[in-house]
Amino acid sequence: MATMTTPDGVELFYKDWGSGRPIVFSHGWPLSADDWDNQMLFFLGHGFRVIAHDRRGHGRSAQVSDGHDMNHYADDLAALLDHLDLRGAVLVGHSAGGGELVRYLGRHGESRVAKLVLISSVVPSQQLTDANPDGQPPEVFAGLKQGIATNRSAFYREVAAGPFYGYNRPGAEPNEAVIENWWRQGMMGSAKAQFDCVDAFAQEDYTDDLKKISVPVLVMQGDDDQIVPYRSTAPRAVEILANGTLKTYPGWPHGIPTTNADVINADILEFVES
Repeated sequence: MATMTTPDGVELFYKDWGSGRPIVFSHGWPLSADDWDNQMLFFLGHGFRVIAHDRRGHGRSAQVSDGHDMNHYADDLAALLDHLDLRGAVLVGHSAGGGELVRYLGRHGESRVAKLVLISSVVPSQQLTDANPDGQPPEVFAGLKQGIATNRSAFYREVAAGPFYGYNRPGAEPNEAVIENWWRQGMMGSAKAQFDCVDAFAQEDYTDDLKKISVPVLVMQGDDDQIVPYRSTAPRAVEILANGTLKTYPGWPHGIPTTNADVINADILEFVES
């Protein structure tokens, strides 16, 4: 397995396939780099170098007790990009992974990055506030943490079989293999890391980070996202970004890199090559 050690001593697992222009993928909560398999094989087949890491405490990375916050996640990503000495990279983040990438750019700048793709991302914020009336109330995030703390296995299956992929909508046809793969990835990681990560993606406001980004950004989200409310995130992010483009998918759920991979892959490829 390919691993590297961060400056504070955390071993991170990562995949690094192919050669050519690099695309770096950042996964959502509580998953792993495996959630990008479809995208990595697609872009590998189009001549790109594809890279994805397991966030600290997730997947095959070290299950450390501390550092499960966006600043540490961003610094870990910076260490990985430095370790691989990437230049002109395209960063692609889903859900909490989008927050990680935006925080990385806010803290470490754009010297290694050419473009950014945010899919169903948590930015600029998803918590209910006076400034974000379409956000989610605190009890939603408290429920996530309670689910992890009481019966993580059952809770993760409920999330995957329901709102994450929109399988709870009328007429939806659940894909058992997709549900099992989501559960598998979640159960690989540390309950402590995943518990803390809820606060990391729920309580942050990324407005200042977004204001620092000048590279082209494609913001993609389905408007039936039951995990990250559409109106509180994607349209607001594009309003803040200096060079952002919004791509809205009517009726699509949160996990669109899986449920609608063919369209998502083609749209990202068009953006990368434009």
